[in-house]
Amino acid sequence: MSCEEAQGSAPIRVLLADDHPVVRRGLAALLGTLAGMEVVAQAGTGEEALREVALNRPDVAVMDLRMPSLDGVEATRRIVRDHPGTAVLVLTMFHEDALVAEALRAGARGYLLKVAEQDEIERAIRAVAAGDVIFSGAVAERVLGQVTAGERAAPPLPQLSPREREVLDLMATGATNGAIAHRLGLAHKTVGNHISAIFFKLGVATRGEAIVMARDSGLGRRG
Repeated sequence: MSCEEAQGSAPIRVLLADDHPVVRRGLAALLGTLAGMEVVAQAGTGEEALREVALNRPDVAVMDLRMPSLDGVEATRRIVRDHPGTAVLVLTMFHEDALVAEALRAGARGYLLKVAEQDEIERAIRAVAAGDVIFSGAVAERVLGQVTAGERAAPPLPQLSPREREVLDLMATGATNGAIAHRLGLAHKTVGNHISAIFFKLGVATRGEAIVMARDSGLGRRG
């Protein structure tokens, strides 16, 4: 957004919630230099943040996580629930995985560390006000790492054993029981037992139903 665009539209109304007055004053001074932004309220506790959001209906609440009386995670949860027009941008010193996850589950649309540069804070406020989701570089790497690890740790149809998954994967390619037995070096009867177990665990009655579930889960694809 250019300065001309910012000046020609309604300013982004911002609440600053942090238990350190020096931090709040610094942020207020920073935002006061930016076109198209207006600090409409400040809060030193989570309870104050809830009250100020209800009174002022800001577009963005810049929220610390560690505050007295009501922490920033719970304050975020209540703001998102009761005032969906206010987007929450977390700005904190803490980047532990558990805190990031809690804030995201609570509904925060952005997560920055207090070491962020002025232009990064400005971009983040504008982004969450526009409905986007944004993270600082360090936090984004951690979130992406968790998602990637989760994908590696969660195979398709996890109720199946590795061998049953191999059998189903081959079934989904159209292989017969005999072909599966040959491919995996198993007795024909053993393959039949695995297929019976697969049907039971997937709650299906036919080979066709099992193959549909397998393909929906990404199995049976070749090339």
